[in-house]
Amino acid sequence: MTARRLRSWSFALAAGTFAASATFWSPSVQAQAPAALPAEVTFTKHIAPILQRSCENCHRSGGVAPMALQTYEQSRPWARSIKARTGIGPRAGVMPPWYVEKDIGIQHFKNDPSLSDHEIALIAKWADTGAQRGNPADMPPARVWNDSTQWSIGTPDLVVKTSEVMVKGTAPDWWGEIPPTPTGLTEDRYVSAVEVREVNDVDSGGTGRETVGGRYVFHHMIWQTKVLDAPEEPVAPGDIFNIAALFGQTPGTTTWPVHEVGREPDFFDPKSARLLKAGSSIVSDSVHLHSNGRDTKAHLEIGFKFMPKGYKPEYRTSNISLGNGVDIDIKGMDANQQLNAYAVLTEHTKILSFEPHLHAPGARMCLEASWGYTVETINCVGYDHNWVRGYDYDDDHAPLLPKGTVLHIVGFMNNSPTNKNVPDPRNWQGSGNRSVANMFIDLGNRVSLTDDQFLAEMNARKAKLNLTRSSVMIGCPLCNLPLPEKMPSLAPAAPARTPQQQQQQ
Repeated sequence: MTARRLRSWSFALAAGTFAASATFWSPSVQAQAPAALPAEVTFTKHIAPILQRSCENCHRSGGVAPMALQTYEQSRPWARSIKARTGIGPRAGVMPPWYVEKDIGIQHFKNDPSLSDHEIALIAKWADTGAQRGNPADMPPARVWNDSTQWSIGTPDLVVKTSEVMVKGTAPDWWGEIPPTPTGLTEDRYVSAVEVREVNDVDSGGTGRETVGGRYVFHHMIWQTKVLDAPEEPVAPGDIFNIAALFGQTPGTTTWPVHEVGREPDFFDPKSARLLKAGSSIVSDSVHLHSNGRDTKAHLEIGFKFMPKGYKPEYRTSNISLGNGVDIDIKGMDANQQLNAYAVLTEHTKILSFEPHLHAPGARMCLEASWGYTVETINCVGYDHNWVRGYDYDDDHAPLLPKGTVLHIVGFMNNSPTNKNVPDPRNWQGSGNRSVANMFIDLGNRVSLTDDQFLAEMNARKAKLNLTRSSVMIGCPLCNLPLPEKMPSLAPAAPARTPQQQQQQ
């Protein structure tokens, strides 16, 4: 790289000057006409493959959904409902529960169960034309459900069960501490993935209040693993949504992603796996229990997948917090309200996931990134208090943002009778832990990168995706610039010597 190009790139990084564009680059985005629908849509040929891929995780025998959709006989009575729920768009109530708006922002995610426009149209035509069975020979082989598939991370290397709780059907929201649960781990291990699931005694298909997935009583749990007899160390000052600051920090403490009803497991960046210490326990003083309308006994099971022995992480978890827990002001009987929160990145950052966390009035959240002259919408997603989702970016599309970037979240609040999650929309809502109060946070996972790590990530992406100077990729504002292999030295030049110093030499 020439000295001129090196200086130009260094100036762009320091000053935040780069070309903006109204479009984004993606290898899969092409101008294509919608695929034509077949003359006849049948269950065995067209609908069963969709249900197997995107619905059976919940809608199966023994699953958490109120009905199974594994066979024609099970699915046929629900044809009109399936059409209605899959066609309402990325908002509360859509099935499968995936709320990413597909006309803006990044569209590459891990474990995306959402349906394409073509698949939604297939379901609608099937329901509108008699919901025909079709040729039995077209039916795909049934999916096999066992322990390795019931856990989305595969069979865990370690499963820890919390103590059982009883939530009465008429109980108000409860928020507080649960007893520590020893992990039983006898050696330190780094974790590549973690999954939390609720196990309770509610029968599938039972009727209850339309809340917390219609079944669950744990709305969310902020938790850590902690070696209980390790000496505590002081925590640096931070706001209440700096999750690491909610507990006393000790040498044996690790903070984990928040568990929320309906959310997927967490797969950590291969270079930033988290440490699970030997002799640690699951601890939480921030569990939110929410009645589902039935007396329910429940506990959580936490599954860990380990990295190979000898693994060492290269990246640090970002400690940036993005949310507003102080001046939330949501008026009664108003369907169109907004909340805003900002954070400035003090280090280069890779955003691994976006996870809106609101409460009952929450309807939508957008994540924006501003750097230099560019403001990009990273994503906008709908929100449902009863079925919270996190969105893990594909490795090659996770935002890579330089230090100095301003992150901005916008929350769209519906405190009106049109929001079925709100028990009484006449009430004003402020900040609080119960469902009838509110939170406004992005709980997504992020890692901090050194200068050289940031450059290496961008160079690897440019090479893999064949990015050029004319490419503009949402979430990577520097990816279209000529990048050096190593971070240029920005150390200041030595000060000029005085005449007296020169004489002394």
